[in-house]
Amino acid sequence: MLLDADIKAQLAQYLQLLENDIVLTVSAGDDNVSRDMLALIDELTAMSPKIKVEKAKLERTPSFSVNRVGENTGITFAGVPLGHEFTSLVLALLQVSGRPPKVDQDVIDRIQQIKGKHHFETYVSLTCHNCPDVVQALNIMSVLNPNISHTMIDGAAFKEEAEQKGIMAVPTVFLNGKLFASGRMSIEDILAKLGSAPDASSFADKEPFDVLVIGGGPAGATAAIYAARKGIRTGIVAERFGGQILDTLGIENFISVKYTEGPKLAASIEEHVKQYNVDIMSSQRAKRLEKKDLIEVELENGAVLKSKTVVIATGARWRNLGVPGEEEFKNKGVAYCPHCDGPLFEGKHVAVIGGGNSGVEAAIDLAGIASHVTLLEFAPELKADAVLQDRLYSLPNVTVIKNAQTTEITGTDKVNGLTYIDRETGEEHHIELQGVFVQIGLVPNTEWLEGTVERNRFGEIIVDKRGATNIEGVFAAGDCTDSAYKQIIISMGSGATAALSAFDYLIRH
Repeated sequence: MLLDADIKAQLAQYLQLLENDIVLTVSAGDDNVSRDMLALIDELTAMSPKIKVEKAKLERTPSFSVNRVGENTGITFAGVPLGHEFTSLVLALLQVSGRPPKVDQDVIDRIQQIKGKHHFETYVSLTCHNCPDVVQALNIMSVLNPNISHTMIDGAAFKEEAEQKGIMAVPTVFLNGKLFASGRMSIEDILAKLGSAPDASSFADKEPFDVLVIGGGPAGATAAIYAARKGIRTGIVAERFGGQILDTLGIENFISVKYTEGPKLAASIEEHVKQYNVDIMSSQRAKRLEKKDLIEVELENGAVLKSKTVVIATGARWRNLGVPGEEEFKNKGVAYCPHCDGPLFEGKHVAVIGGGNSGVEAAIDLAGIASHVTLLEFAPELKADAVLQDRLYSLPNVTVIKNAQTTEITGTDKVNGLTYIDRETGEEHHIELQGVFVQIGLVPNTEWLEGTVERNRFGEIIVDKRGATNIEGVFAAGDCTDSAYKQIIISMGSGATAALSAFDYLIRH
């Protein structure tokens, strides 16, 4: 039995929502993955009379497709979609049965307008919390457009195939046999890459906002909700809802919630914003801000939005090392998410750069997968919590090197090593390895404000206790500011402060 009692109970409730009969077309062999896949399918069919099974030879074995009766809907799972992909399977079952996916009508229209055959293949790992977004987006597109089909491929189940294609990061998506994209993508991102993004004309008729929020992370979403609750005209420009928390696995310090995961919290944040009268402009990035009679924000698509006040909440991103080889070998051995990409380095020697909490946690996680982990820290001592350091030093396959300045990541078509200088002796050393995980902190997403909003030497927006910047009517919140601590709950609080300050500004002006 693959599923525990709690999951089976939840699944039974979901399967009651099936609208019509569906057919699982199964291609299985005698291997262990096939046996697990068949066990999962047996449990599904035992729970709902609306699920039928037929056998056929599919492109990959083991795999199964999810279809309407008498119709191939183009959704296939190669491997066993458990772990983070279990939700992808449940949603595929419901949507193929006729339950409408939760996407805006504008997005549905754009999907249905796509012409020509589009066969997507997404390589995933079941521990990757970024992969389901891509899998679910492409499955929805397959349900809504007969020209589109999609196969999820578990890289661990099809290891040889993944290695032949040089896949060293997940999710990696191929379109009609050619590399399409790597990394987390929303359905709007995928449509944009296919040439179906809203252009500037889509924004031309928008009236000026009272509050325009730039950013869809915890700070931006909170600001939008607080502003909308005041009954004023509120808009939000969000490249992706959730921001950095989409790249966070376990969250245990969000007060009143003992444990949650980043993507789950991000989905809840987006759902909460949608409960209010907020004009949501997704998959959009701000390019320029200028104070005139109103504040003007230009987007990268050329559109110009106007507002009486603005809350900047553009967050931060992983800091790059900035050494030769890093950019060249991104997704070819250089990675930033150990949860996502770690399983692809099973049995290999990897390095983690960074001795803070995130770096040490990454090294501990990777030690259970890789043959050996070398952790390099620039400073004379690790900065991680003592309990994490104790755990790290107890692991037999981890080497810790302090006072190490990484100078180059080497390779040919993929990473084969790392060069560093011992800062104490000045000696240069080279380590042969197959993967490098960079965990050296964050950099604020504020480059687009160059020459306008005042920032400190780290690029953080300087704000006062009300979240006000040096420009009248412009406020900022969250990790893009000079706040002392970068935490989800602090970002939410600062988002609320900035929105309330914007409202106060509107009353007084």
